[in-house]
Amino acid sequence: MEQPITFQVLAPSTERLDRFLAHELSLSRTQAARLVAEGAVRVNHERARASRCLSRGDLLRVELRDPGGKVPRRITARDHPLDVVYEDDHLLVLNKPAGLVVHPAPGHWEDTLLNALAARGTQLAARGEARPGIVHRLDKDTSGLMVLAKTDVAHRKLARDLAKRRVERVYACLSWGHLKGQIEIAAAIARHPKDRKRMAVLATGRMARTRVAPVARFDLCDLARVGLATGRTHQIRVHLSHVGHPVVGDPVYGSGGHRRVTASQRQQALALTRATPRQALHATELGFSHPVTGEGMRFRADWPRDLRRALATASDDPDLLDRTNVLEYLGFAQ
Repeated sequence: MEQPITFQVLAPSTERLDRFLAHELSLSRTQAARLVAEGAVRVNHERARASRCLSRGDLLRVELRDPGGKVPRRITARDHPLDVVYEDDHLLVLNKPAGLVVHPAPGHWEDTLLNALAARGTQLAARGEARPGIVHRLDKDTSGLMVLAKTDVAHRKLARDLAKRRVERVYACLSWGHLKGQIEIAAAIARHPKDRKRMAVLATGRMARTRVAPVARFDLCDLARVGLATGRTHQIRVHLSHVGHPVVGDPVYGSGGHRRVTASQRQQALALTRATPRQALHATELGFSHPVTGEGMRFRADWPRDLRRALATASDDPDLLDRTNVLEYLGFAQ
């Protein structure tokens, strides 16, 4: 068995234990609840109920085993084109397109990434009933790099490294306005009290940290390099909106970005909004240690084709529409 994961709660308080573990360790909630029920989770050296809410300073010890030993339910195969960046016997890295939900959920039972992988014949780790192989997720309308585990050993090790902040995830985005140099946003995130489909910065949430650095400055927005120190739901979008620089094209947290510019720039801002078909957010770099060999692995995915017109409009440079290695050209890579 893998060495148990031990970590301490830093947020003032959390939601119930099973939800907290599901978010922190990239598990399904059913899987997290079973771990708790089977005694694989200790809070301050004692067993705890799944409904328990945690407090700052609580010490957690989690044995990442396959709870219940049950086989995951079958994922229906549905064809969808996939951009596979790397694959071996243990893991798969792909460049997820925008518009594709990662795992089955209400409203998306058969049109997800997992359905497409089933059609491809890809065997994923059996851990998790509805989310086999899922190590981390991307929002439906966020594109970019993801790693998935093909074996239970790979899943356990990648989940452990993710929990210990050993997996590097870097995003490229267009954000309204101009950042005053590199910043770190540290603000707790929780479900919005009036809209359960949204997240919000709330003192009662779980602490989240996002590093943001401007790479290129355009008239109305910046191309920014964003690094995650934590991985909360909608974290980048919520944090950038919180500091007054929402992601261009974000229909949920955009805060009417194009309406916040001066009157003389209004038409230019509307043109940018119309050129942006979805949130201008892309997971462009992914780094981690191979879960079996220990080899350092790093992958990059260039700015996506469906957001090229937005970038060309923002920069007033139509040559970006057909240029290869756009992010490298703009000095994005460190």
